[in-house]
Amino acid sequence: MTKPPLLSGKKIVKAFEKARFYRVSQKGSHIKIRNDTSQITLIVPDHKEVDRWTLRGIIRDSGLTIEEFIRLLK
Repeated sequence: MTKPPLLSGKKIVKAFEKARFYRVSQKGSHIKIRNDTSQITLIVPDHKEVDRWTLRGIIRDSGLTIEEFIRLLK
């Protein structure tokens, strides 16, 4: 099983924007992003470094695999 990389919240949001997610709002240190096609809404912490287990859950909720997400980072 591939481990997700350690990333900042901003880099995570940029990767999801490549998968047709867009920013809805930000409240404090959390960014809400949404995909209208699949009706999925995700909350991404805007931290300097997001925990791997937190990122794994966000990726799982998005419907992507870790490998697909890593490809979006490039």
